[in-house]
Amino acid sequence: MATPSVTLGIDLGTTSVKAALVEAAPGHPLGFAVLASCVRAARAEVAARSAATAPQAREQDVNRIIQALNECLAALPQQALRKVCGIGVSGQMHGVMFWKTGQGCEWIEGGAARVFQPRAVSQLVTWQDGRCSSEFLASLPQPESHLSVATGFGCATIFWLLKNSPEFLKSYDAAGTIHDYVVAMLCGLPRPQMSDQNAASWGYFNTRSQTWNVEILRASGFPVHLLPDIAQPTSVAGRTSQMWFEIPKGTQVGVALGDLQASVYSCMARRTDAVLNMSTSAQLVAAMPSGFQPAPTPDPAAPVAYFPYFDRTYLAVAASLNGGNVLATFVHMLAQWMADLGKVRPPQRFYKLNVLMMRLHGDSTLLVLGTGHTLEILVEFLKQCGCSSATCRNVDYLVWGVGGT
Repeated sequence: MATPSVTLGIDLGTTSVKAALVEAAPGHPLGFAVLASCVRAARAEVAARSAATAPQAREQDVNRIIQALNECLAALPQQALRKVCGIGVSGQMHGVMFWKTGQGCEWIEGGAARVFQPRAVSQLVTWQDGRCSSEFLASLPQPESHLSVATGFGCATIFWLLKNSPEFLKSYDAAGTIHDYVVAMLCGLPRPQMSDQNAASWGYFNTRSQTWNVEILRASGFPVHLLPDIAQPTSVAGRTSQMWFEIPKGTQVGVALGDLQASVYSCMARRTDAVLNMSTSAQLVAAMPSGFQPAPTPDPAAPVAYFPYFDRTYLAVAASLNGGNVLATFVHMLAQWMADLGKVRPPQRFYKLNVLMMRLHGDSTLLVLGTGHTLEILVEFLKQCGCSSATCRNVDYLVWGVGGT
């Protein structure tokens, strides 16, 4: 009797890292069964390294993200890891990090397991980064793409660094999302590979031709050598170059996927389904019919964007910047209040709330559209308060101290 195939799924989110072992189960309604899973809060937010960086910058420590990933792998049943025949990786889109080819990581014996640690890498500039002002974005060349370029997009960030910290870019010769980096390190790739899902999230990528806007970028002095090679989202990026925990050397690793596309794929049973994805942010998603092509030029005012999916199809996406990040801010607020009141508690105590919420609702919880009871409860709560409207001014989401400082 053939041994059931086991696949390791990894998601490198903005607030947490998740890993799951999935086994093929032909008799199961979904066709697979989850053998084990683990989630770890990344706690990776750090101050920007560059003195020229605007105060709206949002960066994360890659070392902390990889540490959380290694903790997830260590928590999974090691005997099951020996059966892994394939690895799939997804993660937060739009962001960018840099590394030196051949020096991006080092493999070490981490206790009882072999793990990799980042070496010559930058911090991750996330999708939440706000250093690119509207004036700066207006100064950039018009992309040959149906998607607009916004602050937090990889190419916009590189343009900003080119103008404000050109010496920084000279320190690296490779770039990608955090999940592109993990795939490159696992496989020992000489150049990073990027799916069209992640490339579109960077900006300056034409989904019809499946190419970067190289001529447009080069004409503006953009370091085009940093652009990753494009690969189909269903393709294999390579094989593990080292034994990783108990995962055998030579295990296939897929090209990194966008977290939104991976989430939708996991639960969209029929292409007529609509999906509400709740992660750090939130998106309402519907699949477009086969053959659909978005308008060739971007419309920044359009409420719906079209993201590449699989098999050259698209998802219609109505996105919100608020989701699990609101919970993270709430936890930070509680910790700050306790400190202001002289009742200091270890941060781990508060992050238990984050992890609990992840387990109850999932950092990438997927809900097929339902009755909206949460909204009804919220509306009823406002009615009970006797409040029909309210106004707040000069409120910064980072400033919620008891003293109003």
